[in-house]
Amino acid sequence: MTYYTRAEGLPKTTSLPFLSLLEAIDYMLEGFQNLVIPIHNYTSTKSEKNPVQKSSSPKSYCWLTQEDVARFLLNSVGVFSPTRTFSIESLNIIDLKFMTVSYHDPAISALDLFTLAHTEQTSVAVVDDDRRLIEEISGSKLAYCDEDVAAEITTLSSGDLMAYIDCGGPPEDLIGLRRLTSSSASCCSSDDESRLSRNGSSGRSSARRSEAITCYPGSSLAAVLIQALAHRASSIWVIDEDDHNLVGVVTFKGILKVFRSTANATRKPEMENSSNSIIRYIAQYEKETLIQEP
Repeated sequence: MTYYTRAEGLPKTTSLPFLSLLEAIDYMLEGFQNLVIPIHNYTSTKSEKNPVQKSSSPKSYCWLTQEDVARFLLNSVGVFSPTRTFSIESLNIIDLKFMTVSYHDPAISALDLFTLAHTEQTSVAVVDDDRRLIEEISGSKLAYCDEDVAAEITTLSSGDLMAYIDCGGPPEDLIGLRRLTSSSASCCSSDDESRLSRNGSSGRSSARRSEAITCYPGSSLAAVLIQALAHRASSIWVIDEDDHNLVGVVTFKGILKVFRSTANATRKPEMENSSNSIIRYIAQYEKETLIQEP
C-alpha cells in the first residue's frame, strides 16, 4: 500500500473513505485496478446540544490495490468456510483466456501483450513448444526496467528478453551473440547461434530470477490466495497435474469475485468494513511511512 501527499491533479475522492469493503470490491470487479483513498483526520466539537464531528481536508492519500483487499480478506478467511477449502476448479475462477508468447518468438511481436499486461496488472506466460510454462514477463517487471529494454525488445526473442530482465542487463552469452552476428567476418555457424540464443543458463544462473508461481486445478482457494500474497504475484499459473501443460491463470480479480459472491449470499459482517479499516489493517504489514504535508 502506498501513501501520497496531496498534490495538483489528484482526483477528488472525498466520498471514498466511507465506502464499504463490498463497494470497493465492486469497483475493482468493474475494472478499476486501484482506488485512491483520501485520509481524513477527525476532530470532535462538543456543544451543549449537539456534538459535531468535523473532518479536516485530506492531507494524505492511500493507493489501495486488489492485493491489499485480498490481504485484508485473508485475515478473515476462516469465516468463508467451506468456500475457502473448495478447489479453484470447482469455484470456476481459472481464467482460460490468458496471454502467452513462445520462447523463440520475437519479443516485438508480443509488444501489445506486454502493454495490456501492464495496464491490467497481469503477466504474459512464456511457454515452450509443448505449451509448458517456462517463466512469465509481467507488467511490473517491465516497469522496473530502464529505457534500454525498449531497444532490446526490437532485437531479442521473448526468451532472451526474459533473460535480459532477470539479469538486469544482457547476459554474457547474449552480448557474445550480438557481437558475433553484427560482425561481417563472423565464422559462427547457424547452429552455434541457435545454441546461444536458446540457452541463457550461464547468464540467468546468477541472476535474481522471479519464478512464475504455479498451482493445480485441485488446489484450494485458501492455498492459492496464500501463495499469491506470499510471493506478491498478480498471476498464479494453473498447470495440469499430469503433463504439466499450462491450462489457465488465477488472478486477484477472480479471487475477489468469489469472496464477493459469498458475501452477497450470506452477508458476512467482515465485508461491511469501511475502506479506512482496510487501510489501518494493511498498514501493519506494509509498514510504509505516512508522508504528511508541512
